[in-house]
Amino acid sequence: MLAILIQINWESWRPEKLLGIQVLERTPAALTLLYLLAAAVLTALLISTFIGNFRRPRLAFEIGVPKEVKRKLSITGTNRSLRIWQLVFFALAFGVYGFHVYWTYFADENNEQFQALSYKDLRYRRTTAANLRGWMLDRTGNLENALAYYKIDADGELVRGYALEEEMSHLLGTERGSPGLERTLYAKKADPMPEAWDVFWTIRQLDDSERDVTVTIDRDLQAYAAKQLEGRIGALVVLNPQNGEILAMYSNPSFNINKAQTLDEWLKLEGNQREKPLLNRATREFYVPGSTFKTFTMISAFRNGKQNSIFESKPEGFIPFRGSRPILDANGGCEPPYGCRPLPITLAYEASSNQYFSQMAVSLGRDRIASTARAVGILPVEKPSEAVSVRFFPEIWNTSNDRISTALAPQRSTIVTGKDTSAYDIGLEGMGQGYAGQMTPLQMALIASAAGNTNGQLMKLKIEREQPPQVFAGIVSPAQAVQIRNIMGLVTEGGGGTGARVFAKVRAAGIRTGGKTGTAEKKAPVYDKQTGKLKTIKKKRRNADGQLVEYEEPVMYERTDSWYLAIAPLEKPTLAIAVVVEGGGYGATIAAPIAANLVLKAKELGLINGGARKR
Repeated sequence: MLAILIQINWESWRPEKLLGIQVLERTPAALTLLYLLAAAVLTALLISTFIGNFRRPRLAFEIGVPKEVKRKLSITGTNRSLRIWQLVFFALAFGVYGFHVYWTYFADENNEQFQALSYKDLRYRRTTAANLRGWMLDRTGNLENALAYYKIDADGELVRGYALEEEMSHLLGTERGSPGLERTLYAKKADPMPEAWDVFWTIRQLDDSERDVTVTIDRDLQAYAAKQLEGRIGALVVLNPQNGEILAMYSNPSFNINKAQTLDEWLKLEGNQREKPLLNRATREFYVPGSTFKTFTMISAFRNGKQNSIFESKPEGFIPFRGSRPILDANGGCEPPYGCRPLPITLAYEASSNQYFSQMAVSLGRDRIASTARAVGILPVEKPSEAVSVRFFPEIWNTSNDRISTALAPQRSTIVTGKDTSAYDIGLEGMGQGYAGQMTPLQMALIASAAGNTNGQLMKLKIEREQPPQVFAGIVSPAQAVQIRNIMGLVTEGGGGTGARVFAKVRAAGIRTGGKTGTAEKKAPVYDKQTGKLKTIKKKRRNADGQLVEYEEPVMYERTDSWYLAIAPLEKPTLAIAVVVEGGGYGATIAAPIAANLVLKAKELGLINGGARKR
């Protein structure tokens, strides 16, 4: 019988040979099961031995012996010593096993320090990434438009490659920094680590095609968007307001994702506090939105039936209450071309009247502004101190799993609407200044998206192409949405529109658009151009004891940021765009031309009608 068994070709009886499919390796699983079985048998023997010490039969000379004498017998002392060592062994064994069980099953969910430091465990990362990730395809689904793929390097090694090493780096993420699409998209596609029993008994066929993921990003539009911000500091977001698809998102300065994998390069990037290349300004940098925020105030007016309000602009400006400072238009008087006179919301938006939208915000009041803020994703807070607290907003994402939405979560934009907020403060918020100065470019794109959705809804953002659309909130009625879009159209088509000249080439291409320019001043720190270090000046102040102490304060300057919001085409927008350029000056000078170029490029790529290019 033994000779017969030796002659059998057991290799041909392996499941993959018999069935022609791939299975997970069973030898390690079998050894694991044998180890567990042996450990269980050993544990059972130890327990039975421990219990047996108490139940062993008594020897003849032990029967009837007084307890005091029995304690002094050598056999009793030996048994007592064995029981003590058995207890010590049990305590040590349970301690070791308990330690491993905790770090294996519970630390990832319950231990904050473990979670905070887990990204530094590169050995674990490399082990979990041993299985090849799938390809990441852009919205066309074509292999030639892959964003992340595999290639053979000069040494003949299979390595991960990226079509847009800098243009997509913030979205893709790195192994050391905040997780991005590379570390989250494939977690849902790859199988969870099976137990040894499952590996040993289960025959499963792996489908490699399931590992490829198609995202909503258009590769050519993303590359073009990056070129628009070349040499500038800022960010832009392009999305489809009808379904929430992110078509392009870029923050500049950026970094090379391949170089960032080395520790030295990573530390250099992390230490560059002047340019902050690791910071995704599109989602995690706050800006003062300026006049682009008047779009929010207009939406709030329609939500609350105040869209027909008439407010007068005066040479002395709008004075919210007696003794208050006046709120003036940009030129110090009344905004041209309509000057100082009563204005409806249409002309006020076209001319970007500060006085009108300040009066509108005061008329709406804190509660109505707070309600609209929640609807478009802004968090209303009671006090200014609460506005600067770091909060993230994963709920705005429509994803297949929480890991993706958490990785892409923007910082939550805030607005102060507490009971101590004065009418003057509310007036400033209505025109995009003051306590409304905590807006990310992504948040402003959401406001443009709410205005551009034909059903008057704000859609959740999505990055996975196959993910069904989801509504975040209802904003206005479809009829009101049409009115809002037509008012935004006056900015690019009206005689007094602040974006009319810039968007002339877009109109010539047969595309009607709506938009809003914005110019906002913001205090920013000064960095030394040679060393990249923060410039400071020494000042003195009195401490709690009344003594003068010296301290260093950052040197600040007033920066004028350039903003533009756009929706296109006006009839049924498939583009909602937000652009901000730090230090760019007037919105119509820098940001608006970038938005116009993006609209024309999107038309060229077939995105204006909401579809992808032909595959």
